Amino acid sequence: MAITIKTKEDIAKLRKGGKILAGILDELEKEVVPGNTTLDVDDRAMELIEAAGLEPMLLGYQPSFAPRPYPAATCVSVNDVVVHGIPNEKPRTFKDGDVVSVDLVIGYDGMVLDSCRTVICGNGDSEAEELLEVTRKALKAGIAAVRPGRHVSDIGAAIEKVVPAGYGIVEALCGHGLGYSLHEEPQIPNYVIRGYKGALLKPGMVLAIEPMIIHGDKDVVFDERDGYAVRSADGHVAAHMEHTVLVTEKGAEVLTR
Repeated sequence: MAITIKTKEDIAKLRKGGKILAGILDELEKEVVPGNTTLDVDDRAMELIEAAGLEPMLLGYQPSFAPRPYPAATCVSVNDVVVHGIPNEKPRTFKDGDVVSVDLVIGYDGMVLDSCRTVICGNGDSEAEELLEVTRKALKAGIAAVRPGRHVSDIGAAIEKVVPAGYGIVEALCGHGLGYSLHEEPQIPNYVIRGYKGALLKPGMVLAIEPMIIHGDKDVVFDERDGYAVRSADGHVAAHMEHTVLVTEKGAEVLTR
């Protein structure tokens, strides 16, 4: 699949959709409290999606790696689940101190936007707070590396530079292009691959930049029982933060802030 450059009309739609997605995630964060469940988050997401006339792009989506279509509107991943936690099949009750990632993809007026936040349920310990801070810095660094004339590899290099020892950058998963569909080219690794430059960044490209960081080793395992959940191999807590970003003439514009 070739890399697509979005038109001015596409970009106007993406800006509007990005603001709506950010607002929905603001509301979903409020559901992450002790005693609530992952299902509460997904149910609330569907309410907000339907009220806004949006399309839940994850629901029914069939990725190449999975044995079946995805069964929910959101991915809600808790503690050692890095990504793709299914919220509605075996709902998990949130406990004080849980680290919870909420990932949502919407369709707005023919365009697709993707964003994820990681929050602490109730009161977290210093280890959880530090993990979130490291992941925030990684996302910020990756976005700041976006400039016309640079390459995809510059994003991963910027992320790797700010992640300290003791934290693992997940290599089995990466960011990607989007806009017309959920997964487009280019693939965007969150780390340095020797000898790899990747695609040239050009104005009009739309990217999902999404560092996934483990407070421990970088290795992950894929859950063969549900076909989706990706967990840290050592059982340590993980965080996942993501924005949809537009490449402009001057640099990066975050569409889902």
